Amino acid sequence: MYLRSLAIAACCTFLIAATPLQMHAQNGAAMTGPPKPPASPAASTDVSLNGKQIVIKYNSPRLKGRAIGTTIVPYGQVWRTGANPATTLITASNLKIGTLDVPAGTYTIYTLPSADKWLLIVNKQTGQWGTEYSEAQDLGRTPMTSKTLPASQENMSLSFEHTKGATTELHVKWGTTDEYVTVKGK
Repeated sequence: MYLRSLAIAACCTFLIAATPLQMHAQNGAAMTGPPKPPASPAASTDVSLNGKQIVIKYNSPRLKGRAIGTTIVPYGQVWRTGANPATTLITASNLKIGTLDVPAGTYTIYTLPSADKWLLIVNKQTGQWGTEYSEAQDLGRTPMTSKTLPASQENMSLSFEHTKGATTELHVKWGTTDEYVTVKGK
């Protein structure tokens, strides 16, 4: 009787202290360990121009052995400039992005890559999945400047760089590609 009481107490203690993953493993399933990070994690970049904040929210895909221009980000096709949901630009200030006048507000950023010149697209439609693109909603398009990175970058990134006063550069970097455009606060 004493051993039976100890066995019941031990079982109850295990059930109270066990995590759902441990309980699942006890039922015959293998434990898989900690959850895997997302394939294209959420990321953001921000900058302040003339005391006003600019934020870009995006998801950062990985190369995984693919080549830009062919197996990923095909040349001549509008790209969501990230992964999963559409890449969002939020600006508290009117901006000049390349040749575009961009009023304060929320926008979606796309790019149109090619072998020799990329275009940055600022689109007025927001909140959509990244592959849902309507050219009729474009605020406009502006050429980007191209540089080659010295080493391949596995994770796609957006960044504001070389910020001075009311001017910065918005960079799209992935693989050995570095496409950028000047951004000025008004």
